[in-house]
Amino acid sequence: MTPQLQQAIRLLQLSSLELQTEVQDALDSNPMLEQDDGIPTESAESGADLNGGEKETPLTASGDSDNIPDELPTDSNWDDVFDTGATSYSSPAEGGDYRDVFETVSVSAGDLRDHLLWQAGLTHFSDTDELIARLIIDSIDEDGYLSVSSEDILGMLDSDMGVELDEVESVMHHIQQFDPIGVGARSLQESLQLQLQQFEPGTPWLREAKILLRDHFGLLGNRDFSKLCRKLKLTTDDLQHVIHLIQSLNPRPGSGFSTSEPEYVVPDVYVVRKKGRWQVELNTESLPRLRINSMYAKLVKRGSNSSDNNYLRDNLQEARWFLKSLQSRHETLLKVANCIVERQHAFFDHGEEAMKPMVLRSVAEAIDMHESTISRVTTRKYMHTPRGIYEFKYFFSSHVSTEAGGECSATAIRAIIKKLVAAENPAKPLSDNKMASVLAEQGINVARRTIAKYRESLSISPSNERKRLT
Repeated sequence: MTPQLQQAIRLLQLSSLELQTEVQDALDSNPMLEQDDGIPTESAESGADLNGGEKETPLTASGDSDNIPDELPTDSNWDDVFDTGATSYSSPAEGGDYRDVFETVSVSAGDLRDHLLWQAGLTHFSDTDELIARLIIDSIDEDGYLSVSSEDILGMLDSDMGVELDEVESVMHHIQQFDPIGVGARSLQESLQLQLQQFEPGTPWLREAKILLRDHFGLLGNRDFSKLCRKLKLTTDDLQHVIHLIQSLNPRPGSGFSTSEPEYVVPDVYVVRKKGRWQVELNTESLPRLRINSMYAKLVKRGSNSSDNNYLRDNLQEARWFLKSLQSRHETLLKVANCIVERQHAFFDHGEEAMKPMVLRSVAEAIDMHESTISRVTTRKYMHTPRGIYEFKYFFSSHVSTEAGGECSATAIRAIIKKLVAAENPAKPLSDNKMASVLAEQGINVARRTIAKYRESLSISPSNERKRLT
């Protein structure tokens, strides 16, 4: 492949955020490129508009073919301005506030370790206890749990210090009183018990909750409510109050101090309904607006063979290839998006249960492109729809045959499973076998193990773990 085709393919697989970085790098390295700020300048050449002039062929990028020529004459009639808002596939928005880009500010809740060390600094620890406290705090994971045993902490200390295990335990119990409540526990059971200790003594059902966590935590994990009622000598309604109190606790006390930065998704296209039809439009707010620097381009026309002029000529060549690659990227993006919307219009009308089976090859054949190109376009590209923001790949799924000889997509089956679980009796949740039977009644033959696989992909627990008191 030529360097120009390699560049076009690389731009094609970039996400919107990565594309912005790539564009900035091009602006920094190529003096012929500049941002189009909307202020008209005297054009260096009279190139026709991309929509009205020579039609650019979108990137096809098959394994060994190349439809981009090796050389681009400097007197080409390609436009020197790349305006992402004007293509033959999109039209300007009609008063749509949905295009506004909201400024977001990343705010970190702080580091859990720093928060605990700060509290340790306010505590009147001896030098030895302070060292033990640091070792314990360094061993607390991001969820707030102590990931090593007291013996392991003791083993980290110099034996010449003469520290005993009970001193390590004492410092550990002291840290377990720090904020957030429940931090430093060695198990979920211990963390919940620590949190219950902070409640006022007169809190309703506090005594029963402490007994349950201390003596019958395994029964609670197995959701054996009938045995819990017998052990605690409570009615079903009373046990429900006790469980609600326990459910109000935080199973991950350190989660509020996560330092991971949020990841923001910038949609590449918008899907809107106009005149009864679903239409695709580029998100022009997130796309670069570039043009050729007219002053430098004029210098190239002088025809000099000096090293400076050759430098400008080479950069002009590269700038035009970059603009062409950008245009090809977004035309290809729109073609794929339009094909997806056309084939999945039932999803936009009725939701996930109406999703149709679709694979990369079918889209590649429909728009006459290579399957690898479709794979690049659909990776980390996002579609803003009235039903939410979805990655392009979301609309591709395998199929399951129906009794009527038709096909049902895996996405639709997952949607049906979610609907069944949401509507089930909490006291008698549906098993995988039962859900398979319900789908069979609708003409969709799915094996129990397939139901289990789809259920797990949705992070839905098995029926015995979903059981709860009503």
